[in-house]
Amino acid sequence: MKIWCCLCFNEEDEEDNYNRPKSMKEEDIFGNQDLPADTFENDEDPLVGTAAPLSLAAIDREHDEQLRLFEEMVRAVRVGAFASWSNTGPRTSRRSEGESSSASANLAPVLDSGAEDSRDSHHKRAKVHSDFDECHYVTLASSNTGKSIAYADYRDYDNIPGSSVRSNNGTCYDAFTFMASGEGNNFDSSCVKENEANDSDISKLEYLEVRMDLTDDLLHMVFSFLDHPNLCKAARVCRQWRAASAHEDFWRCLNFEDRNISIEQFEDMCRRYPNATGMNVSGPAIHILVMKAISSLRNLEVLSLGRGQIGDTFFHALADCSVLKRLNINDATLGNGIQEIPINHDRLCHLQLTKCRVMRISVRCPQLETMSLKRSNMAQAVLNCPLLHELDIGSCHKLPDAAIRSAATSCPQLLSLDMSNCSCVSDETLREISLSCANLSILDGSYCPNISLESVRLPVLTVLKLHSCEGITSASMAAISNSYMLEVLELDNCSLLTSVSLDLPRLQNIRLVHCRKFADLNLRAIMLSSILVSNCPALHRINITSNSLQKLALQKQDSLTSLALQCQSLLEVDLTDCESLTNSICDVFSDGGGCPMLKSLILDNCESLTSVRFISTSLVSLSLVGCRVITILELTCPNLEKVCLDGCDHLERASFCPVGLRSLNLGICPKLDVLSVEAPAMVSLELKGCGVLSEASINCPLLTSLDASFCSQLTDDCLSATTASCPLIESLILMSCPSIGSDGLCSLHWLPNLTFLDLSYTFLMNLLPVFESCSQLKVLKLQACKYLIDSSLEPLYKEGALPALQELDLSYGTLCQSAIEELLACCTHLTHVSLNGCVNMHDLNWGCNHGTALPAVRPSRENAHDASGQPNRLLQNLNCVGCPNVRKVLIPSTARCFHLLFLNLSLSANLKEVDVSCLNLCFLNLSNCSSLEILKLECPRLTSLFLQSCNIDEEAVEAAISKCSMLETLDVRFCPKVSPISMGRLRAACPSLKRIFSSLSTC
Repeated sequence: MKIWCCLCFNEEDEEDNYNRPKSMKEEDIFGNQDLPADTFENDEDPLVGTAAPLSLAAIDREHDEQLRLFEEMVRAVRVGAFASWSNTGPRTSRRSEGESSSASANLAPVLDSGAEDSRDSHHKRAKVHSDFDECHYVTLASSNTGKSIAYADYRDYDNIPGSSVRSNNGTCYDAFTFMASGEGNNFDSSCVKENEANDSDISKLEYLEVRMDLTDDLLHMVFSFLDHPNLCKAARVCRQWRAASAHEDFWRCLNFEDRNISIEQFEDMCRRYPNATGMNVSGPAIHILVMKAISSLRNLEVLSLGRGQIGDTFFHALADCSVLKRLNINDATLGNGIQEIPINHDRLCHLQLTKCRVMRISVRCPQLETMSLKRSNMAQAVLNCPLLHELDIGSCHKLPDAAIRSAATSCPQLLSLDMSNCSCVSDETLREISLSCANLSILDGSYCPNISLESVRLPVLTVLKLHSCEGITSASMAAISNSYMLEVLELDNCSLLTSVSLDLPRLQNIRLVHCRKFADLNLRAIMLSSILVSNCPALHRINITSNSLQKLALQKQDSLTSLALQCQSLLEVDLTDCESLTNSICDVFSDGGGCPMLKSLILDNCESLTSVRFISTSLVSLSLVGCRVITILELTCPNLEKVCLDGCDHLERASFCPVGLRSLNLGICPKLDVLSVEAPAMVSLELKGCGVLSEASINCPLLTSLDASFCSQLTDDCLSATTASCPLIESLILMSCPSIGSDGLCSLHWLPNLTFLDLSYTFLMNLLPVFESCSQLKVLKLQACKYLIDSSLEPLYKEGALPALQELDLSYGTLCQSAIEELLACCTHLTHVSLNGCVNMHDLNWGCNHGTALPAVRPSRENAHDASGQPNRLLQNLNCVGCPNVRKVLIPSTARCFHLLFLNLSLSANLKEVDVSCLNLCFLNLSNCSSLEILKLECPRLTSLFLQSCNIDEEAVEAAISKCSMLETLDVRFCPKVSPISMGRLRAACPSLKRIFSSLSTC
């Protein structure tokens, strides 16, 4: 068996293939002599699936398909698919015709140009043919057209230059040899031989062919997107790819970092790529390798060395690299560690010697621009670099003050100097540097304990970092103030600094962190945009003037008592946990206080604030969370949209006039006594729990929801004024407002849109004002209204009051049995009724009792009538929880409860008999009805039945559920007469059961 892949074959093979007859190509090349004759009916190509002869349109479509498959191939190479294929074995990926990938889209311009070249230039077809027992393949196939492309599944090859994977035993050299060698190597153009253990599985695959015309230019452009590891993987595909991936354009930088490579292999690589411009070498043999590189690579521009010992001869031969521009040496020993190391080069621009071990160093590089000696332990550095503008000698602990002074002053063009952690640096050195380096703009003197900047003048300095400088005090500010071009100032951990007073017009950023004695900040910086002051426990006064500062965060400044701001652009201020701030802070953030554009103010846990008064036209958000001692709050902020008062437990007087709030929750202020709200946009106000609120003026014309629960001191006059000024209220909750009487209810006529009214736990005796004024009322809650008499609800069931009422809650009331029966019989428009805890209700009998029927059902305008003219009840939810005197519940089908869905009779201890016939009932709760003995159900749509702790026997339960054909959940836990072993009988009686909850053992 053989397979052909049009990726790599020579011109002789190509001509031989074109000269063959078609039949010979199909039979001899693809080896399909044994296929059935009907396989290629109508001369159809088994791989392409296109009937012959082809039209021009078909040829174009085939060409487009080839390009699409080539895009897929490129995408696979770019993501390292060859490595994943070799690890996971053959996989099949299918794509429908016309589908494209993201890689295809990214390469569209390249492929388009390549397609033009492939049409207009000479095409070379490459082929590979091999037996299946010699090669392992992965197939990418099109699910609709039958077109596919086969790739060799090669072994993973990660040991290549430029990758981060370590190589062993010279495999790095082998990779380069494989890519760059010609006909003389052992690589056969067919493919790479793979493990023969999978021959039996591979032989089952069909033979596939795809022809693609690839120009070298197109392949070169595609490979330009690949890194070195993927270039080496691509080189194993075919000769054409091998030659393309070995092009010197892709190997300008040779990376031998941490590579175990012999000297002979290294020399061979240098000979193969003599035009390389960059090299990275590290390891024990670094000196020998780099000397070989210098002698053979004359175009080196970047040289990186590390982790080894570099002899003196390297530095003497460095001048031979005439075009070298950058030299990086890291963690290396230079010379023998005793003698002076010279670095002389006429064109070197960047020198980096980090963590190097050397006694003395001499640098003479007239073109050098940047130099870093960071963390090197040298004792002497002599510099002759007239163009050097960036010098980093940070953490050179052995470098003495005189050596630092000599090195820096010898570079007159110096712009940036980092001498952090150089503990020997003195003010005298800084003065010499300031005189010699007139253009110095960046200075890092952090962790230099001996500098105080006394008599130091750096007029063009823009960045100054002085972290943990023990010599920096308030007297140092005089020298800093002379740097009038300063933009960044960092003074973290300056333990002796007590005050900062600066007038710097260009300052943009300042840091003062962990300055434990710092007490006073006076800063005038028009361009200041960022300030960080943190963990300065002694800070008590801040005065800032800036036109650019937009955000100010001064968190946890416990001693801060005075704050003065003149910040025209300030938008956000966070003063969280500034416990010493006084009431005067309000003047700073009010109109005229210096922050005219302030929008957000956070004063959380400022526990010294007692009276807060803000008058601001810009303030949008205010947070006073945890300000526990505030007693007075007055906000005149017409644009205020958010206020947080959590934890303001002692607030007594509050005024919001005017504010832009849409909602306000004052239920967390239990001591609130006087309230005034003027909010044109407010729609929701919650006063729940304001138990001492006695005076409230609420003027919110758009208010729709008011919750005044437990406002025990709220009077009729207050309610009348509120309803008159808030005519759009739809929901009004007056639960536990005992001071509300008939006079207050009469004011409800101002609320034509009222649909929800809660008067629970009040002392009302007369509900006529409600019946007369609230014609649109849908929900009425009257829980525990003990003073309502039996006739209080007669307008509901005798006069047709509240025709829109849908939900009525009479729980824990004192209405008699007859009043309840008439209400249920006549108010057929009710959908939700709650009678929980009604001690005067004895039975719920909606059938005939001893020949006497309940009062006739009275028609309602909303009820639906059947053919007999009798209205249907609209009741959906009936709650009779904890009614101790109910003994019997009878709801026959004649009661016309066709809409009843939910019935809850739990905790009715004396309930003995339940007989319910409701077509649509789906939930029935009889839990804790300990006296229940008789249960009759005809509820075909019941899904949940709860009988927990009921004294009912198994036979009654079995009979009851047998007529509930849709029952899914049954709870019989703690039922002493229902044995757990009888669950099978219950399931047999009701096959629809999915869940049965029962006790593991009977009580």
